[in-house]
Amino acid sequence: MSSLRRIASAAAALAIAASGLVLGSPPASALENGLLRTPPMGFNNWNSTQCRPEFGEAMIKGIADIFVSKGLKDAGYTYVNIDDCWALPSRNAAGDLVPDPARFPHGIKALADYVHGKGLKFGIYTSAGTKTCNTAGFPGALGHEQQDANLFASWGVDYLKYDNCNNQGADAQQRYKAMRDALAKSGRPIAYSICEWGQNKPWTWAAPVGNLWRTTGDISDKWSSMIGKAQTNRGLAQYAGPGHWNDPDMLEVGNGGMTAAEYRTHFSLWAMMAAPLLIGSDLRKASADSFAILENTDVIALDQDPLGKQATVLSANGGLVVYSKVLADGDRAVALSNETAATATIGTTASATGIGGASSYTLKDLWSKAVRTTTGTISASVPSHATVLYRVSSRSSRYEAESATLSPGGTVDANHAGFSGTGFANGANAVGSYVEWQVSGPASTLTFGYANGTTAARPVDIAVDGAVVATGVPFPPTGAWTTWSTVARPVPLTAGTHTVRLTATTADGPANLDYLDISQ
Repeated sequence: MSSLRRIASAAAALAIAASGLVLGSPPASALENGLLRTPPMGFNNWNSTQCRPEFGEAMIKGIADIFVSKGLKDAGYTYVNIDDCWALPSRNAAGDLVPDPARFPHGIKALADYVHGKGLKFGIYTSAGTKTCNTAGFPGALGHEQQDANLFASWGVDYLKYDNCNNQGADAQQRYKAMRDALAKSGRPIAYSICEWGQNKPWTWAAPVGNLWRTTGDISDKWSSMIGKAQTNRGLAQYAGPGHWNDPDMLEVGNGGMTAAEYRTHFSLWAMMAAPLLIGSDLRKASADSFAILENTDVIALDQDPLGKQATVLSANGGLVVYSKVLADGDRAVALSNETAATATIGTTASATGIGGASSYTLKDLWSKAVRTTTGTISASVPSHATVLYRVSSRSSRYEAESATLSPGGTVDANHAGFSGTGFANGANAVGSYVEWQVSGPASTLTFGYANGTTAARPVDIAVDGAVVATGVPFPPTGAWTTWSTVARPVPLTAGTHTVRLTATTADGPANLDYLDISQ
């Protein structure tokens, strides 16, 4: 929810450099309520209506109808959420929140039932304070956490946005943990959105508390606001992952304050950053161009990629920014984003994205749908405030860890998030411990996906068909067992079947191995 009384942008979040610098360490754990394994997609009314009279039951039902009739549900949009001003200014005699009968004459449960009847989910709003953010002073949940959580559960609520106004100076972590615990005891799975505006660096503590957390102040429907939110959020990639997401605020696409190119940039960057895709425009009035942006399934697929990686910044020079995002199938998404006032050429290379050393790559432009090949250069002339968005694929085959053979003591595990497939190879901690794949050539490059949560490299020898082709190949630390990287080596394979074995050369054994990609 937006409020003129809020700080436009959290000072703590602004300490992260706009270039995308990553600071600190990733959280050690995450809230495991089983929800939001990919970023939430849906709708919230605030950006388009705030507390004006058009916000009410008829509007929300109309949005749910449009989700179905216009194909948004099929594209992945699920949550229909209401924001501030849904309640009366006072609780009833029992201390319960009361829906405003003028806005919601049939109550919230009936509205939630209607949304559920469309195969969608319903979300609601309150604040971790004595009152919500609107100046009318609607009651907040501070001191009423369990009562309100139980009420929301009884209404069939699926998603809670929990704001930060009128918090009485109480400790943020304690306030947000109290509602987490209340939701857990409510008896209903409710996705939990922490709207703390980034004031207390929630990315450093909120992963075990909520499913997503705001990293910024409120967005507005203009270029400077939107790109500022992207600049703040893009340096926090290491904190995002399945079930716990950075949230740079809702979408403004369709509200009329930006150009079509700027809205495509907005949608592209939110998808690259694995951000929530919560539509903030009144879809009853949206243009065909707005629906075309919101329903671009190629772009949505980047946001909803099951690996759950937020893009990182490869380069940021004078407002010309290159983002790269690792995808579950081994592809990369690359965004060439022009924040300046003039057309410019922006470029990078396939090798810079870590995709491997193939002889050629396929580039699909996710907006124009044009497809071309490159030997490695990824470049485009990008107009002012526009973004060119590519999906980069190599001519490769992937062999998952679960198809590998491990030496005695090794196991295929799944206890560290972020891997491809159904598990990763956890080799025995011993010299000579190995992981081995049967693969088919021809190929010129072997690329291994791995994680190493220690502080020392885990070197291996690489052998093909029993002959060592590379010795002491280091698999450097990745910072955490949930942080995955790649090591690529040029190794020619002829046509036919081959055995590729990695053998540990130290007592620590090999790194956790996720997959082997072979590419031509």
